[in-house]
Amino acid sequence: MEEVINIITANIHKINFNYGKRKIFDNFSLQIPEGLSFGLLGGNGSGKTTLMKLIAGLEKPKSGTISIFGTDSIHSVRSKIGYMPQQNTLYSDLSVFSNIDFFACMYGLHNKPDRKKAIDEVLNTVGLYERKNDAISTLSGGMQRRVSLACVLVHKPDLLLLDEPTVGLDPDVRVIFWEYFKELTDQGKTLFITSHTMDDAVHCDRLIFLKNGNIIAENSPQELIKATGNSTATLEDSFLYFNSLDNNNDLC
Repeated sequence: MEEVINIITANIHKINFNYGKRKIFDNFSLQIPEGLSFGLLGGNGSGKTTLMKLIAGLEKPKSGTISIFGTDSIHSVRSKIGYMPQQNTLYSDLSVFSNIDFFACMYGLHNKPDRKKAIDEVLNTVGLYERKNDAISTLSGGMQRRVSLACVLVHKPDLLLLDEPTVGLDPDVRVIFWEYFKELTDQGKTLFITSHTMDDAVHCDRLIFLKNGNIIAENSPQELIKATGNSTATLEDSFLYFNSLDNNNDLC
């Protein structure tokens, strides 16, 4: 029997959200457990990034509630959250160090010596210490992605919202990132990760398949694969399997 997880980092309860006349979520509910890498896999337009923004407090639901660490006041827990969007939000003319320093200040690290120590530590984590004085504009896209991750790790948040964090990374760097993500969950941190690639999704402790703003499956990647009944199935096969079931339901 699967172990019941009682501690919840984020609780999304019956939210409704529209972009104009287009409905994205209709009475959508989800619980994000503490201390896991929780993956959200879906195609373009399925609602992945919108859900991430709603949890981060960048969008507000039309109705329903979102509570994080037991409170629905995002302002009171903002220092415990790190949000990494898909888009590059770095300042291209500033150095790597200055970019991370800016976000560290924004997240409440106001003591300069402590902040410098935290920045140096996270630069080593993402493998960019030697490039810390270089302007962002001189870095490759993959390196800029690593700086973006450093910006949300610098204040050691308890909840990391990572929107396709490994996009543009070389395979060897992607492996390093996932090893570090595992270290974070071992420390009790919660990672909520969106992806549209199976290579990333398979590393998550728990995974949901999202389609048109609806959860069509939720379990560990291994159990989702097993549900296909095919001993040679992959995670991609599982995603296609649950999509086909949902298509069949649409015809009823």
